[in-house]
Amino acid sequence: MVLQMQNKQLPNVHLRKEWDLRVRTWFNQPGRKLRRRNARVAKAAKIAPRPLELLRPAVHCPTVKYNRKTRVGRGFTLEELKAAGISAKYAATIGIAVDYRRKNRSEESLAVNTQRVKDYLAQLIVLPTQAKQRTSEQKQAYQAAVQVPGQVVPLPKVAAAEAPRAVTAEEKQVQAYVTLRKARGAYKSHGIAQKRKAELKEKKANSVKK
Repeated sequence: MVLQMQNKQLPNVHLRKEWDLRVRTWFNQPGRKLRRRNARVAKAAKIAPRPLELLRPAVHCPTVKYNRKTRVGRGFTLEELKAAGISAKYAATIGIAVDYRRKNRSEESLAVNTQRVKDYLAQLIVLPTQAKQRTSEQKQAYQAAVQVPGQVVPLPKVAAAEAPRAVTAEEKQVQAYVTLRKARGAYKSHGIAQKRKAELKEKKANSVKK
């Protein structure tokens, strides 16, 4: 029995769509997981004792919320590689990632990543392609090398936060919002202010001539 209120269409629900025939299953996921793991182990054994990952730079996360954190970036800039004394083509052959688009915005990031490349090169063992040119010392170092699973050079540690302290009288007198607004206004109106100064200077010079 269907209860009908007001002058509306009678309910006629079709609940016979056989949805179970169109459900996508994922029962092969455990098998894929095992296959991927075996592939990683086989790759590690094939390239041993080379590191599993390329050397990548230390970069800061975007946005004001996360820019205090450091993470692994895409690749080193050409300026960083030049400061370390190697070319981009050679870096790609010895396990160093290169990013042709990224640019250095500060001297600090340039110094940190240049030092990362130098530390990596200090630990690097490069064997000549021809076996006749390999010395006994190079062979012993190659045999004693251990494969590194992650980044060869760890990321630099972030500076520890300051301990809690009382706010000083000078800090209470500082008006942060007003200072930022003034700096922003001065930056936006810099060109107009320079133009006005030049016009006044020219006007005074013309008046003196008359």
